[in-house]
Amino acid sequence: MNFVLPSFTPATPEIVLLVLTSLLLVADSFWSKRSEFATYYASQFILLLVGALVLLSFSSQPEVTFHGGFIRDAFGDVLKLFIVVLTIFTFLFSKEYLLQNKFYQGEYFTLGLFGVLGMFVMVSSYNLITLYLGLEIMSLAIYAMVAMRKDNALALESAMKYFVLGALATGMLLYGFSMLYGATGTIQFDAMAQQIASGSIDHVVLSFGVVFVVIGLAFKLGAVPFHMWVPDVYQGAPTSVTLYISAAPKLAAFAILYRLLVEGMPGLVADWQTLIVMISILSLLVGAVVTLVQENLKRLLAYSAIGHTGFLLLGVIAANPDGYSAALFYVIVYAITAVAGFGMIVALARTGNEFEMIADFKGMNKRNPWLALMMLFIMFSMAGIPPFVGFYAKVVVIEEVVAAGFTWLAVLAVVTAVISAFYYLKVVKVMYFDEPESNAFKVEPISRQLNWAVSLLAVSLLILGLMPSSLITLTYASL
Repeated sequence: MNFVLPSFTPATPEIVLLVLTSLLLVADSFWSKRSEFATYYASQFILLLVGALVLLSFSSQPEVTFHGGFIRDAFGDVLKLFIVVLTIFTFLFSKEYLLQNKFYQGEYFTLGLFGVLGMFVMVSSYNLITLYLGLEIMSLAIYAMVAMRKDNALALESAMKYFVLGALATGMLLYGFSMLYGATGTIQFDAMAQQIASGSIDHVVLSFGVVFVVIGLAFKLGAVPFHMWVPDVYQGAPTSVTLYISAAPKLAAFAILYRLLVEGMPGLVADWQTLIVMISILSLLVGAVVTLVQENLKRLLAYSAIGHTGFLLLGVIAANPDGYSAALFYVIVYAITAVAGFGMIVALARTGNEFEMIADFKGMNKRNPWLALMMLFIMFSMAGIPPFVGFYAKVVVIEEVVAAGFTWLAVLAVVTAVISAFYYLKVVKVMYFDEPESNAFKVEPISRQLNWAVSLLAVSLLILGLMPSSLITLTYASL
């Protein structure tokens, strides 16, 4: 049998990212104290270069290479571009935070880049092995990032919880993979779909495989009842790491959900749709109700993320191309909002004050009116209040789930959205109507760079809300 060398062209961004990040990892260990920021600037340059490569070679037609293990298509390229942009903002916020908290390390940025590499591989995976490889590259980088503060017991505890539960979820996912391979005899998503469509496969084995796969995917998305790690990790990890976890990995998790369930198992919609409906209902309810009693803003945003996952899954439940596109639009909007929200906390954080309690924002309008306005934009978008883009994100997924015949689920989603608006508006109320406490931390002037970054993200939520058609068209055209 002759071995045919696969085409490396579709994977050029991943190859460049791997090579440059590996070189940066070595260089970081040799750079002197005077060059301590070189790793940060090099990381940003690498991200810009990789983003440019994706954009310049944007794929209009799907290309499959590496013997069916890797696919380059418009869906993947859109997600990769947003992963790059969100990570650039994440690194921008993180540099200041790491310096303020006196644990600036070049490893943060190299680990972040390896995480991005894992996300890219996940987005373009076209068989079970590639998907697992990308998932582990990303997960191992994030485990290390969560545990970076060795002097912080809470961060170490969060890292251990995340690692143990992550290993358990990965085991579930692999067990599901083994069942799918055993039943279909293939690891390729397209071949798997054909085998399932033939109707000659033991449906019981397939059903068990689907259950284990959905459990593993639900963990990666932070969906109920596999959400136990989310609030603890979000609160315990350094805020810069929480910022990293909350945004770009959500895009990658949605990508593997789409690749595995939609492209790999379209013939098993009846099986996985029922499971997704149950997970979505639980996520919507927990995300709306439990958040009401949270006083820690990072923990509040963690439970909020669980509720947003419930909304995201509504588009998947619709089980049609428009539904998947609506879910893609939702996850992109949520990721941008999450970077803005946690970016605000990072920008305000100073040595000795993490600025992560809701009470820290009391009287914010009197202490810094501009940042209070930007935080209002972020909270309104998360709550889904028009004319912010978060409103349209909720509308499109609700429209699709109604069109698919799940009107009762759409009603539940609207009810939970109204409940969740309470805790977002609570933050706004605290900023504008409460007096600062006598011992409140002073809001020190933040750097011009961070001010511009926070403002750009927050204002973009309003601009995208006023003109949502371009982003909606992009997401609908990519699938």
